[in-house]
Amino acid sequence: MARLITPTDAEAPAGRPQVAHPPTSAELVDAANGLDRRFRDDLARIVGIDSGSHDPVGVTRVADWAAGALRGDGFDVEAIPTPDVDGRRYGPVVVGRRRGAGSARVVLFAHLDTVFPAGTAAERPFRVVDGIANGPGVCDDAAGVAAALAAARVLDRLAYDGFGELLIVFTPDEEVGSPASREILAELVTGADAALCLECARENGDLVGARKGVADVLVTVRGRAAHSGVEPERGVNAAVEAARLVLDLQALSGSVPGLTLNVGRVAAGSRANIVPDIAELHLEVRSVGLGELVATLDAIDERARRPFVDGARIEVERLDVCPPLERVATDALAELARRVGADLALEFEVAATGGASDANFVAALGVPTLDGLGPVGGGDHGIDEWLDVEGAPERIALLAGLVVAIAEGGPIR
Repeated sequence: MARLITPTDAEAPAGRPQVAHPPTSAELVDAANGLDRRFRDDLARIVGIDSGSHDPVGVTRVADWAAGALRGDGFDVEAIPTPDVDGRRYGPVVVGRRRGAGSARVVLFAHLDTVFPAGTAAERPFRVVDGIANGPGVCDDAAGVAAALAAARVLDRLAYDGFGELLIVFTPDEEVGSPASREILAELVTGADAALCLECARENGDLVGARKGVADVLVTVRGRAAHSGVEPERGVNAAVEAARLVLDLQALSGSVPGLTLNVGRVAAGSRANIVPDIAELHLEVRSVGLGELVATLDAIDERARRPFVDGARIEVERLDVCPPLERVATDALAELARRVGADLALEFEVAATGGASDANFVAALGVPTLDGLGPVGGGDHGIDEWLDVEGAPERIALLAGLVVAIAEGGPIR
């Protein structure tokens, strides 16, 4: 099979150790196949631990295991405590560093947490039937964690150290928007030559090159309470204003291609005989581009300045804003991944999806980023979540090959 990158015949610069030639695609596949049993064992171990985002004890158990695995593989390991956020405690960020003989700094990142409550691992234990694995978090994102470890072992088995630094980062809170780890992750990846996100590949095998940005918004309407039978004219009905707001804001959805606005929760009043003095709308905006996201948030603010009900006041709070993962940040790496995939006889596209991941935040820092580099899986967050373990070695070979291609090919800009 063809080499992934044609090695130079020139000698290494003075003072730089000579590294092994870039491995062939056949060598990568053979090494990944040889590590398959260990990958499956790692996967079973991770899935077998309840690690919901808001279960810091469970997430820390997985983090401790992952730190031990990295340390056993020769990485310098650090567990970075995360801050409490809104009174909630989260697990640590696990960081593994391995120095190489080259210059490129490559980051692999995945998350340790799941969406499932304590007890789910016992209710639906890890199993493999006909090459398909099931279990809570098996593809989102136990497979990403296990694949990062496996890809590093592939490179180690092939004595390849042509990168400058291989950095593996596991975060504890991605499923809830990374409130505690976001700044830590940003500090770790800033200045990297490439960042590879190990959310699973799509069900059809595609990688992910674009994700929508997301804004989480709370709108509070304040009116004035009054007795609805005795003196309703003295009241300012917050529920009526909220009802009109729902219609006006929902009309923004689809105003530009790919833009969605969803009013997901509406609450108002306490009793039928009281004019309600407060109402709340909890809504979400998603868009392909950052400009459209900002423009929509500005439109919400503008509507809030023009209440329909006399005397009503409207307050808008942007609870969280996640920038989109845009193609400009992923195109160069996507093309490189296609070349590596072709050498491995893997065919895939680089798709767009509406869901966000930590790749959104990383790409916003200006770091070339590509997502969906974990094994193929689907059914995320559901009882039928699955992973193609039979095909996992070729995806691990792809990941390891992409690290090699980045290290050998120079800046990805």
